[in-house]
Amino acid sequence: MNIIIQSTLKTLEKTKCLLNNLSDDQLSNNSVLPYKSSIGSHIRHILDFYTCIFNYDKDFRVDLTKRSRNKKVECECYSAKCYLEEVINNLVGFCIEEDEINVKVIDDLGLGQIEILYSFSALLAQANSHTIHHYAIINYILKGLNIYFDDLEFGYNPTTPKEFLKVK
Repeated sequence: MNIIIQSTLKTLEKTKCLLNNLSDDQLSNNSVLPYKSSIGSHIRHILDFYTCIFNYDKDFRVDLTKRSRNKKVECECYSAKCYLEEVINNLVGFCIEEDEINVKVIDDLGLGQIEILYSFSALLAQANSHTIHHYAIINYILKGLNIYFDDLEFGYNPTTPKEFLKVK
């Protein structure tokens, strides 16, 4: 199995641990200022990003603007866990030789849709970093909801010096 996929699976394992420790009310709570987003909306967004990757077409085109945005995933831990398992299973079964195939990624960076040439490895690495970025936001929401999550590295990039990881 590709090291990028292994790393991504390790990162997504944190989502599984988090979901096992949340209620539906905690998952969907959007009361934390300033953005009033929920843990569930970030988890859904993370998983939608991966699903876009798996939905590449015959021309190896991935459209990151076509997300499913399933509201049940944002509100129900069970639905979020099922979606997570679907993403994990797709990652485990991902068999394209990532370094050998270019993929055309459609995204909107603020000025309308554009097409960017990537390799699958680069796109999966971006998805992993994107996930960690959203974990940092989820960490902020957890703190605002007074929910303790026992993972000192949650929301921190693996390159963060360990002395900067704060005790929760």
